[in-house]
Amino acid sequence: MERNALLELKKWKQSEDRKPLILKGARQVGKTWLMKQFGKECYEDYFYFNFDEEEALVSIFQNNKDPFRIIELLGMIQGKKIEPEKHLIIFDEVQECPEALNSLKYFCEKAGEYHLISAGSLLGTLLAQPKSYPVGKVNVMNVYPLTFEEFLCALDEGVFQYYKGIVRGSTIEEFFHRRLMEYYQYYLMIGGMPECVSGWLKYRDAAKVLKIQQELIELYEDDFSKHNGKVNSGRILLVFRSIVNQLAKDNEKFVYGCVREGARAREFEEAIEWLVSAGMVIRTNNVSKPEHPLKAFQDLNHFKLFLFDVGLLKCMAGISNEAILLKSEFQFKGPLTENYCLQQLRDCFDILPQYFVQGQNQEIDFVVQNGMEIIPVEVKAGDSIHANSFKKYIAERKPKQAIRFSGLGYVEQETVINIPLYLAGKTKELLK
Repeated sequence: MERNALLELKKWKQSEDRKPLILKGARQVGKTWLMKQFGKECYEDYFYFNFDEEEALVSIFQNNKDPFRIIELLGMIQGKKIEPEKHLIIFDEVQECPEALNSLKYFCEKAGEYHLISAGSLLGTLLAQPKSYPVGKVNVMNVYPLTFEEFLCALDEGVFQYYKGIVRGSTIEEFFHRRLMEYYQYYLMIGGMPECVSGWLKYRDAAKVLKIQQELIELYEDDFSKHNGKVNSGRILLVFRSIVNQLAKDNEKFVYGCVREGARAREFEEAIEWLVSAGMVIRTNNVSKPEHPLKAFQDLNHFKLFLFDVGLLKCMAGISNEAILLKSEFQFKGPLTENYCLQQLRDCFDILPQYFVQGQNQEIDFVVQNGMEIIPVEVKAGDSIHANSFKKYIAERKPKQAIRFSGLGYVEQETVINIPLYLAGKTKELLK
């Protein structure tokens, strides 16, 4: 599978300001594969060290802070000299060795000629703690599940090449519109987890993909139960399991009472922060004003949580494949589509999309910041485009342009650009 993250890694290699790199992201999103593939493609060789599988490695970092001595010892373990520029050094499951994580500071300060990349399970939760890694001495890169574009590339090279050629003003022939909508439906069912995509490509069996999704969810929940930090593991699990319920109720914000009856923010806010840092959920806030800069107007007490992968959300919600393929109407169809759009938009813009609620009768699904421009976004799961709040927003605030995602074709209508759901990842390219 082709991953866009490989391009970012290649940019990192060529950067004059390169520092040791940390990959963040939920478990099983493909961080290990990315690091090894990067090593194969861009270096003469790579040296892979897994701190979970090779516990004896820990002693090297406990007893040494000199990066050159560390390199010498690691080379002895591998039976080959590690050379700067030519070789890539990979630290995996680095959370098992805090000393190795901290050693990145010394590599940055004293041995910048060595190319070093690291990743680990739930590493984001460690990096969220101020003293857990050398601030300013590392580069950090987020790794997410496959986008729809990456999914399409793995699924159908021919249609992918057509997709790549779509630009603003393009006419999308009905044949390709139908085919792309079909693949979009597949993406809702399979999602972007590499193991799920590989399973589909290998077996073309939806039941096997569902089993993989169920096993991944069990794996994540087991991670919560094993967590023994200051955040209560039971509360993390309760928040995680409440996400489907929260989205199904179509609330304007996350409601703690949906996690547990009588629950209060102070009981669960740390659990939410843990899930966000772990890359398991995406938090988007309401803004008091849809103005530039969006971050200045965030209401931190008024937010929604979405899952990091739409396929896993579909599995957790118990949605049947038939409901998606037969275009049936079901209550969770809207939230599922919003989750998908948020995943794709996250890669398009520097600022994470927020949403806007004013009063009881006006809610804009997302607002995105493109430079200094604030663009309202309406998400429709099918062909119906009726949306009073969206129309009211446009009439009152007169944005230069507005976006509607739907099952309809690509059409520019004065202010509103109707973007087919399968083109959500191309949103920035299609703006005026």
